[in-house]
Amino acid sequence: MLTNRKVVVGVTGGIAAYKAAELVRQLARLGASIRVIMTPAAMEFITPLTFETLTGHPVLTGLFPHEQGGGTVHIEWARWAECLVICPATANTIARAAHGFADNALTTTLLATTAPILFCPAMNRQMYANPLYQQNEKRLLEHGWSVVAPGSGELACGEVGEGRLSEIPEIVEAVRRLLSRKHDYQGRRVLVTAGPTHEPLDPVRYLGNRSTGKMGYALAEMAALRGAGVTLVTGPSHERPFSGIKVVRVTTAAEMSEAVQHHLPDCDLLFMAAAVSDYRPAAVAAQKIKKGEEEIILPLTRTEDILRSAGLSKGGRTHVGFSVETGEEIPASLRKLEEKNLDMIVVNNPLEPGAGFAVDTNIITLLRRGRDPEKWPQMSKQEVADRLLTAVLEWEKEKSL
Repeated sequence: MLTNRKVVVGVTGGIAAYKAAELVRQLARLGASIRVIMTPAAMEFITPLTFETLTGHPVLTGLFPHEQGGGTVHIEWARWAECLVICPATANTIARAAHGFADNALTTTLLATTAPILFCPAMNRQMYANPLYQQNEKRLLEHGWSVVAPGSGELACGEVGEGRLSEIPEIVEAVRRLLSRKHDYQGRRVLVTAGPTHEPLDPVRYLGNRSTGKMGYALAEMAALRGAGVTLVTGPSHERPFSGIKVVRVTTAAEMSEAVQHHLPDCDLLFMAAAVSDYRPAAVAAQKIKKGEEEIILPLTRTEDILRSAGLSKGGRTHVGFSVETGEEIPASLRKLEEKNLDMIVVNNPLEPGAGFAVDTNIITLLRRGRDPEKWPQMSKQEVADRLLTAVLEWEKEKSL
């Protein structure tokens, strides 16, 4: 809930401006106190009266609103806000914010506030892909501000591609996380693996598993929100990575192993959340294997145990593994904890409703050296990730005593 949290919503001049009304409505339903700033171009798409009705507050539309107290209102609003959300954020407003312009009520408030700021870009796909725009977005991230990446789909101009405003529930969730985030991972370097690996059998087939990458992506996102520098090594996944993290895409277990070995020396914390294939075909056919009348025998060979290999050069780094088991979960996972030189291991059974692959929730048991198993209730994978990050800090503090 966002009860009594103070949120300023900045609305700029894009066709998605009408969606800002739904954002304001949903934030208000969660208890937030909301004020709205509109640029002159935004008022070409939606009227201030809409937002005044939804928020119960006057809308700030100019630098000199005499009816609201004159030329320092934007300073008062900048101090009042606990969070600013720019929705939609046009390419023009992002460019002006990235370069420190302060020529309207919104950009002046952005420059005057110390509150966290969340940009929600929405624009034509070519504008979004333009290197100049991408440089401006990078500047926002380097300044410590946040961006909710736009989605892909049909755009107002009739084209299809990236640039569509992210879905409102995603923006609401980003606001909630922004207001609750800590900065206790500032200066940390975190390596996260996520998703499945695909081991080729022939040019059109592969061996894989049901992992979608949701848990690993949630860990990468929450670590970044708490201030960490994050590298995400991901197998094939449809999940969208959180803005501001380094993404390394791989396909096979061998490629994931190489990427982990390359990036691990620069990191002080490893979350091995990927569901790496244990076996791969002993030989990859150069042509598609034809269907015949008889059954075939498929020889398999072991893939490298990435987590075990990482444990051989662990040093002072913290290693967290993930264990997916469908029976005797705790004994099997305790063996992994020892064999792979882990600090802790996250155990879940995908047969349990609300846990496992391709769902947004998880039910885990956390195993730590010298501790009894700790069963956690069902919660979102973002909440699991946030609690795991806190558990790591507690564990590291205990070890240092």
